[in-house]
Amino acid sequence: MSQSSFGNKFKVTTWGESHGKALGAVVDGCPAGLPLCEEDIQKFLNRRKPGQSRYTTARKEGDLVEILSGVFEGKTTGTPISLMVRNTDQRSRDYGNIAYSYRPGHADYTFDQKYGFRDYRGGGRSSGRETIGRVAAGAIASKILGELGISICTYTKSIGPVKISSFNKEEINQNAFYMPDAQAAVKAGEYLEECMKNQDSAGGVIECRITGIPAGLGEPVFDKLSALLAHALMSIGAVKAVEIGDGIAVTSSNGSTDNDGFTVKDGEIIKTSNHAGGIMGGISDGSEIILRAHIKPTPSISQPQQTVTKDKE
Repeated sequence: MSQSSFGNKFKVTTWGESHGKALGAVVDGCPAGLPLCEEDIQKFLNRRKPGQSRYTTARKEGDLVEILSGVFEGKTTGTPISLMVRNTDQRSRDYGNIAYSYRPGHADYTFDQKYGFRDYRGGGRSSGRETIGRVAAGAIASKILGELGISICTYTKSIGPVKISSFNKEEINQNAFYMPDAQAAVKAGEYLEECMKNQDSAGGVIECRITGIPAGLGEPVFDKLSALLAHALMSIGAVKAVEIGDGIAVTSSNGSTDNDGFTVKDGEIIKTSNHAGGIMGGISDGSEIILRAHIKPTPSISQPQQTVTKDKE
């Protein structure tokens, strides 16, 4: 299995399986001298770990990170940073009955077709727990970006049919769904309660806003900034679509309304609107970058579903 790495100057390699002994990441290309400790990474992992509410997987994991290399006396050394999170609740027996059957919505069948073998213990490399390595590495990337004056704000824009109608940044960490709208969070909870009664799950949309990005990042053809962001997001197993700026809404728009005008303010050229989401021609334009990831419903549900075994029974 190849292609477990992403990036060039800042390269991230994730490793591990959902029910193996541990998961983690290796980050190569982090500059020396960056203040870094496990707590810097842990606060990001705490945001994604399971079992935080009745609406997430019941699996109990502390997801405590260990820095194995690349940091000395609280600062990065410029050498590869190795990060590890041990699994403590890998109950492989819970998956015994699916060792012979393909789970609908999972990668069981395609893995078997590609490799002739699969790790049936919760999905192996295609499990959502693979994102532990991404989050840990992303915590380091976020700290580097912070040194450059670049900040990232990410939150849940919608869950099922429930969408936010207001934005309060302080509210994001005050509810179980990381929504910046308290009323929407209440409605999302009611909707998910109904899904749970029906032994079903729900999809949603995550929105990310990046400020402080200078104009000029990205290349005009294959390495467009938008293409690289979409590549990173679409490589997450649950993501089925990515939008930048107005996204698919532009298909029902006109050029006269979709085009962002230009003006001068305090001697600087700025845009009059941001339908493009901060990227034009694949290159950052200096305004806020807005991107969204559309997440499919969790495939692990308790309803009876139709499937077959590897022996076609």
